[in-house]
Amino acid sequence: MASLFHTTLTLNAIFFLFYGIQCFRSPALAADFRRFNLPDSQRILTGVLQLLGSAGLIVGLAVPVIGGLASGGLALMMLIAFIIRLKVGDGVIVSAPSLIFLVINTWISYSFYTLLQEGFTGVQ
Repeated sequence: MASLFHTTLTLNAIFFLFYGIQCFRSPALAADFRRFNLPDSQRILTGVLQLLGSAGLIVGLAVPVIGGLASGGLALMMLIAFIIRLKVGDGVIVSAPSLIFLVINTWISYSFYTLLQEGFTGVQ
């Protein structure tokens, strides 16, 4: 289980690092935010939060409460993304990645919660 947790967390952190950077650099992503009727400030905030979430996941390996908060925040962000995509008519298939990352981040957050309940408070 620990191996699956670490692998999933690492891949998730890499994804959000990449996507967070793309929020600042990708014209296609900027066009998506306009299509969602969201201002550039929302795209920038999304990028910043994704970069912070990515870093928080990695820090969470040493300080689980940070990882739990980061993964919980990313799960909430993916829930909002899923709802926005459905509202603009993207459909469930196109919206599926946000739903998948919602599930992944919810599981990671729960896993951090379990670590905390077992008494693991971080690297000693």
